[in-house]
Amino acid sequence: MSTVAEPPVDSMIADYSESIGLDEIREIERRSYDIIEGLRSKVFAPNMEKELKVRFSISEVAEMVNRTTTAIRDAEKIGRLPKPNVDERGRRVGYTLKEVNHMREVFGTLPWRADSEEAVVIAVQNFKGGCGKSTTTSHLSNYLALQGYRVCVIDCDPQGSTTTLFGINPDYDLEEEETLFPYLMHGGQPSLHYALRETYWDNLYLIPANLSLYNAEYALAAKVQSDSRMFDRLADGIATIKDDFDIILIDPPPALGMISLSVLRAADAMVVPCPASIIDFSSTAHFFTMLADALETLEKHGMKTSYKFMKVLASRVNEGKSAQKAILRTMSSFFSNHLLSTPLKDSAEIDNASARLMTVYELEKPITSRDVHNRCKTYLNSVNKEIETLVRKTWRSQHASLRKEGII
Repeated sequence: MSTVAEPPVDSMIADYSESIGLDEIREIERRSYDIIEGLRSKVFAPNMEKELKVRFSISEVAEMVNRTTTAIRDAEKIGRLPKPNVDERGRRVGYTLKEVNHMREVFGTLPWRADSEEAVVIAVQNFKGGCGKSTTTSHLSNYLALQGYRVCVIDCDPQGSTTTLFGINPDYDLEEEETLFPYLMHGGQPSLHYALRETYWDNLYLIPANLSLYNAEYALAAKVQSDSRMFDRLADGIATIKDDFDIILIDPPPALGMISLSVLRAADAMVVPCPASIIDFSSTAHFFTMLADALETLEKHGMKTSYKFMKVLASRVNEGKSAQKAILRTMSSFFSNHLLSTPLKDSAEIDNASARLMTVYELEKPITSRDVHNRCKTYLNSVNKEIETLVRKTWRSQHASLRKEGII
């Protein structure tokens, strides 16, 4: 009786497994970018460029510029302010942020720091991915721009999530020469002005990021062995543009590397987003251990570092879940006065805005419902106002106003 030979084990595995090589991975990459470009063509106009479509009513503007609607109308009548844009029925169509800031300039209510004071550089930092750094950075930058500040966002994350939210496809629209890369690596640029990009937000600028910053990580690590001053390269660059802004926000990579260490040196304040879960709480506790170790390492190189303020932000909070309530109590006890008093609630409005490559502040109307939208903006405004107040406390020129408001 003849027997049939069993096939080799290797061939059996080959029959039931999938083989994925470089060509297939490149195809996945291509399809991903096609989806992103398709989304951009739908929501960005014209020519796939983002614009701020939000307009403000005269009552909203009155609150923003700290003047009455009557004062605004009177200023328009006498030519102190331009005539408002109206529709075919003669009704005001709303004011742009640029027009609002012009009003602030005319009325003398711009919130800018005094010339003798320095811009505050805030790192939105955590060494863990998925904690909401880019969401926090982009919403905070938009809020500050709405208040009338001169704001710069520096994206240091090679993944470029914040850059994407500003309407730029990091690896299609950018060359490495348009990012931090040349300044960090070559030293051929005298300042960071070459990388500053105007955004569709008045007085809000961006230094974008793309995958070229991955290469900077390795190159910086090699250079720092012989020159510890490379740790201060980013700080030196920020010093060249500081006079142009009131607040500079840095979105670092979600890992402890050379760029993150550079951010620690460049920042003079820090906000640490921490989602309300035991895993994220534990990870953030480890973050502070790593942060202390990193600062000790820098100190050994003669680079002592301290911050004007450091606050933990409880993010993605759902107080309807008993487990999250318990975590919030633990965070409050553990971080004490280093925890921002307002948590950032989890909201479908943030998720839906992100799906459109937008922030909640960019929405012309609610995506979910008016109640959900308004609740979301209330929490965003509360968190961001608390950070704004911390910044204002660092400027002596703001102390009289803060006393009048009963804050200090």
